[in-house]
Formats: sequence, C-alpha cells, structure tokens
Amino acid sequence: MATQQEESSAYEQVQAGPEFQELRRRYRNWAFPVTIAFLAWYLLYVVLSAWARGFMGTKVFGNINVALIFGVLQFVSTFLIAWAYARHADRKLDPLSGKLRGEIEGTSNE
Repeated sequence: MATQQEESSAYEQVQAGPEFQELRRRYRNWAFPVTIAFLAWYLLYVVLSAWARGFMGTKVFGNINVALIFGVLQFVSTFLIAWAYARHADRKLDPLSGKLRGEIEGTSNE
C-alpha cells in the first residue's frame, strides 16, 4: 500500500504533465463558451420579461405567447447542452482521462 506522500506525488506528476494540461484545455474550451452562451441566453429571457413585457406578451397562437415559448426553450437548451456535453466528454475527455487514470492506478486502458 502506498503512503499518502507517494500518492500525492503521483497525482502531482500527472497534473504537471502535458496530457493532463491537454485534458484541462479540452474541458475549458468547451465548458466556458457554452456556459457564457447559456447565461447570456438566460439573462436575455429575464431582461425581456422585465423590460419588454409587450413583446413577451405577444400571442403567437391561441394562448401561447413569446414568453411561454422562450421559457420552454430554456428547458430545451438545458437538455441540449447536457446531451452535447455528454457527447463531447465521451469523445474528447473520457479517453484521455481513462489513460491518465490508468497511469495513476498502474493499469492500462488501451
């Protein structure tokens, strides 16, 4: 059984390595822009609801107005982002993280 100092040094070595830095870069390059876009979309909904009541109250058909459509689209966009992230992680993050995990645990995932 490895000591805590030996384990921490193994994690520190992996963290300092180029593969871990690549993993972090891949995650950040996806997560940050998507987070900013979603927050902007959400804030647009809030701002329009507060200051463009006439527009948001515009009936599209029947009793369905623009605000209701935007509200439903908030849920749709959340599910789409979750699906897109799962796909991104499966293709770009998981293979590299599995390789790094194998190095730390002393096993091979190839």
